Amino acid sequence: MSALEVTNLAFAYDGALAVRDVSISVQPGEIVALLGANGAGKTTTVRMIAGVLSPQKGAIRFGGEALTGTPSHRVVRRGITLVPEGRLVFPQMTVMENLQLGAHVKPRGEVAALVEQAFALFPRLAERRAQLAGSMSGGEQQMLAIARGLMAEPKLIILDEPSLGLMPMVTQEVFRLIEAVNKRGISVLLVEQNLHQSLRIAHRGYVLEKGAVVLAGTGHELLANDYVRRAFLGH
Repeated sequence: MSALEVTNLAFAYDGALAVRDVSISVQPGEIVALLGANGAGKTTTVRMIAGVLSPQKGAIRFGGEALTGTPSHRVVRRGITLVPEGRLVFPQMTVMENLQLGAHVKPRGEVAALVEQAFALFPRLAERRAQLAGSMSGGEQQMLAIARGLMAEPKLIILDEPSLGLMPMVTQEVFRLIEAVNKRGISVLLVEQNLHQSLRIAHRGYVLEKGAVVLAGTGHELLANDYVRRAFLGH
């Protein structure tokens, strides 16, 4: 059974079709990359999965149960968290406070243990637990955003452009952390423009263009695909 099954999703903004008939799946324990240029429909697709937007057509199932149109706070309780583009940490709150907010769906007695798990995975955050999030570097804020998303103990975490605006060395560290998260048994749906890094770690991937899936395959297959190399890698 698929962890996530998305079928024929469509969404339009003021009559302009942003996503049309998108079908993707994420199997338990997979990293799946959702790739494409700006405006391809990637963020709109994951916002529908996360319950931020309600699909105008199509169906979403998670763990075999219908998820279509479920509001975002209930989607989190069903086991899916979205780490949005731009990180969106709370800048005037400390690292600890940001993490505690991420655990708002968990019983209070479990929060301390979840924080320690986050610090074990992200030691740099442990060193900065009392620091205001807004005073941290972009890479540190991205780590905090991912750690905050993990505080709800998701079965699937959606990462929207986690490398956006980061230096190459920091980007490599973020992708290493994504692999570490996945090794803990958490499925990952990774939205990225950095095709090379994404497909290097992804089990499978989908390429979106003008709101539709134009290619699908394993990470290795897509990296070797002539269309992908010409259109996105400049080869």
